[in-house]
Amino acid sequence: MSEAPLYNWLNERAAGVLLHPSSLPSPTGIGNFGQSAYQFVDLLAESGLSVWQMCPLGPTGYGDSPYQCFSAFAGNPYLIDFVPLLEAGLVKPEDLEGLRGLSTQRCDFGALYEHFWPVLEKAHRRFVASATGSVLDYGSFKAFCSSKSAWLDSYSLFMGLKVHFGGKCWLDWPEEFKDAKQGAKRTLPAEAAAAKELHAFAQYLFSAQYHKFRSYAAKKGVRIMGDLPIFVALDSADVWANQVLFQLKEDGHPRSVAGVPPDYFAADGQLWGNPLYDWTVHAAEGFVWWLKRIEANLELYDFLRIDHFRGFESYWAVPGDAATARDGNWEPAPGLELFQTIAKAYPEARIIAEDLGVITSEVEALLAATGLPGMAVLQFAFGGEADNTYLPHNLLHNTVLYTGTHDNDTSLGWYAQTDSKTRDHVRRYYGISGENIGWDLIRSALRSSAKLAILPLQDLLSLGSEARLNTPGQAEGNWQWRVHTEQLLQFRKESSAYIKELNVLYGRLPQSRP
Repeated sequence: MSEAPLYNWLNERAAGVLLHPSSLPSPTGIGNFGQSAYQFVDLLAESGLSVWQMCPLGPTGYGDSPYQCFSAFAGNPYLIDFVPLLEAGLVKPEDLEGLRGLSTQRCDFGALYEHFWPVLEKAHRRFVASATGSVLDYGSFKAFCSSKSAWLDSYSLFMGLKVHFGGKCWLDWPEEFKDAKQGAKRTLPAEAAAAKELHAFAQYLFSAQYHKFRSYAAKKGVRIMGDLPIFVALDSADVWANQVLFQLKEDGHPRSVAGVPPDYFAADGQLWGNPLYDWTVHAAEGFVWWLKRIEANLELYDFLRIDHFRGFESYWAVPGDAATARDGNWEPAPGLELFQTIAKAYPEARIIAEDLGVITSEVEALLAATGLPGMAVLQFAFGGEADNTYLPHNLLHNTVLYTGTHDNDTSLGWYAQTDSKTRDHVRRYYGISGENIGWDLIRSALRSSAKLAILPLQDLLSLGSEARLNTPGQAEGNWQWRVHTEQLLQFRKESSAYIKELNVLYGRLPQSRP
């Protein structure tokens, strides 16, 4: 008799939306956890949508990707709302003139960097001068730093030094600061010390505002789904402070890096460039770093999607000096041993496995042993045979179904650009003309047997390729899309009640929950 799976938590039908908060409307260059986030929660609740899925919320680095962050534990300072700081007197209206001059149509991260940090620096100086020790009802800054010291100390030091060394990767810092333990013992240059305190303050503000927002969402019956990338960025506090946990050369450069082989998204594969874990060391330590990472995420989210689940069974290792991901090889990962450790520590965790890509029987066996819900994407369902596992008639109940993800084109963009064979398959499968393909796919997702259906906001707004958030393998121009207030108002007026009707019809309306 086979053992019971580690998890079995997805036991109710629900529906939600995929939207990164940076895409929300705001007058200061990027969406944040201010008024528009609260209003979006209201809109979800009105529409019978009870899950808001976000991309990772970490501080973004080169390329502005939330999947390449300076920390696996810290929050993105750009998501801080300055409005409460106006109320607290830490920000003056004139401080925000530069930010208010930024585009409301997209995220201009270069301009945001130039205008955001001077505002936060002024707010921090005023906070220090006030000697109050706290902001509004955010709690004690000192207590926050103490409670998060396990990761905050190394992160804020890393960012302070990064500012001092002109934004260079830690591999290009002077030798005395390349090792985190040695760097922490040294007297910091004044600029680095000031930046260290600023970045700790930013985490204090982010944490307070995020938890106030999440509390509001919970009262409205909206649960937050987070996203945990399997790998971390080379230029991160995580690698700098824990070099023994990664496959690095003596000089700190990676022996091999992460990626995926050629696939649907990229003919040369995807060369992510993340350093690979030294799983032998992790296992010997009882996966302590991973347990801390899971714990930090469970404090933020109701559900947690783990990206690239197949990498826990085996991962695509590419030589560190390779130009593309073609010349890699599969290496074994700890798989079930890691998830047994996680399940023992966090038996109530509601984790979702992103099991897209090259899925082998070994990966399928790992997923079955964990019991975690897998993913399916309707855009991957058509153009082949009736046994495609993503076709609605083949879906398992323990599945999270998407019309598309943050890596896909919108449904309208996909249908317009896919081949005629695939379009014909879609039309014949659903018995439709294809004229309203976006809504046809939305109805299909909500009607399906998959317990959880997630719809990108772009699909709910019937937007085309101009609203695509990310194109894998494309180095620039991603993560910039933003929704406009008028579009949300139009959705509320024309579609919100209909979406709620569909959720009632297909049994996805939230039940009363504690």
